Order: sequence, then structure tokens, then C-alpha cells
Amino acid sequence: MRLALTVLLLTLLAGQPLIAQTAPLALPDSVPAATPHSGFARWVKKPIVWQTAIPVSLIGLGYISRNENVLDELKEEVGEETHEAFPHFHTSLDDYSRHLPIVVAYGLYAGGMKGTRGVMPFTIIYGLSHALSTGVVSNLKSLSHTKRPDNPADFSSFPSAHTAEAFMTATLLYEEFGRTRPWVAVGGYTVATATGAMRMLNNRHWITDVLAGASIGVLSAEAVWHLYPVAAHWLPGHLGEKLLLVPAYMPGGGMGVSLAVHTR
Repeated sequence: MRLALTVLLLTLLAGQPLIAQTAPLALPDSVPAATPHSGFARWVKKPIVWQTAIPVSLIGLGYISRNENVLDELKEEVGEETHEAFPHFHTSLDDYSRHLPIVVAYGLYAGGMKGTRGVMPFTIIYGLSHALSTGVVSNLKSLSHTKRPDNPADFSSFPSAHTAEAFMTATLLYEEFGRTRPWVAVGGYTVATATGAMRMLNNRHWITDVLAGASIGVLSAEAVWHLYPVAAHWLPGHLGEKLLLVPAYMPGGGMGVSLAVHTR
């Protein structure tokens, strides 16, 4: 599992544009020379570092909270207050809202809107992101063995698979359409946040489960999004631009895929 999270981190960093190096400038006598740690300071200030470090930290803290400690007490207190404030809340909407951002993405394609990479690469990225996110979530569920708030006999609480799926699809929607259309990005992440909130209001997850699930979803989507152009470049004959991978959801929660090759 550490290896999986490390891969997510490295792929994100590898996918970011490198900062161009320039020749050192002559500094006036009044300006102090750069300290040996100035390069590290600039690296720490990069947005990608914080965009990666924060989700990874949330996953780590959530994993630690499975034991009896301050974090465990905090998540239980938040859960109790949430349940007291909404004692009769129940909905199955979160089973569907987690997929809504990806449905919106294909709706925008159907409406003639052009995305960043096109429908075929986007579909492949979606399938791979879903597989990566689901794999990390299922392994963490097995490792953490965390009780659900509504059923102490169910040890599959951490992390939230619904929230991971919601934020994974919202991130892909943002990357494909949202960078130039803020309303798309806001809508996608609003739906994802609502999905996580409903998991808590339904008393199915602790707040740490939801935060970790959101982090896994975002990291999975970003990792595959930035890695895909590199992988597609090495496929023979631009095969990556001709493949169409379509996820298919089965009754009972199963999943399959259909693979097609565009020959023209």
C-alpha cells in the first residue's frame, strides 16, 4: 500500500511541467547571496507539492485514526454530533451522485462541447483512474479494518469508496472541461462534496473516511491524467488515440469493461 501511494505521488510530480532553468544573475552587493536551502524553499512553495502533500497527509491521518487515539476520539465526536443533528436522515442518492460528474462529461461531449483531450483518451483515462482508485480503496479497507459507525460488525469503513469515486470523476471533469469553464469545475466538486456529506449523514462513514476517500479520488485521477500522454506516446501507431475503453457497471455492484479499436 505504501508503494501504491508512492506511485501516486511520483506520477503526479512527473506529470508537472519543469521550471526552466536560467543562468544565474549577478546580484548587487546589497543583496545577500542565496542560501544553500533556497532551492528547497522554492520547491516547497510549488503548488504541486501542497496539492499532493495535503491529500497524502489526510490519507495517513485517517489510517492512524483507526486506533484509539485523539484522532479516533475526534472522528467519533464529529460523527455523534452529525447523527444528533440529523437523526432521521436517510437517502440513497449518494449511490448515484458519485457517478454524476462523469455522466455530465459525456453529456457535454454529446452536446458538441470539445474537451482537452477528446472522448477516446478521456474514456481510457476514466477506466484506468477508476481501477487505480478502486484498488487503493479496497486494499486500504482490508488493511485498516475500521468499524463503520452504523454497524460495528462491518470493518470496511475506511476509506469511503463512494467519496473516492465522486472526487475521481469530478477531477476528471475538471481536467477535461473545467479549466476553461469554471462553472463545470464548481458543479463537479459540489456534487462530490455533497456525496461525501451524505455518506456521513447516512451514518455510513466517519469524517476521516470521507476525507481520505476524496484524497484518493483526486490523486488517482491526477496521476492517470498526467501519466496517460507518456504511456500513449509509447504505444505503436498512436494506438492510444484509437482505443476506446468503456466501463460497464453490473447488477450487484460488479464492474466490467468493453474495449474497441477505432481503425479509421
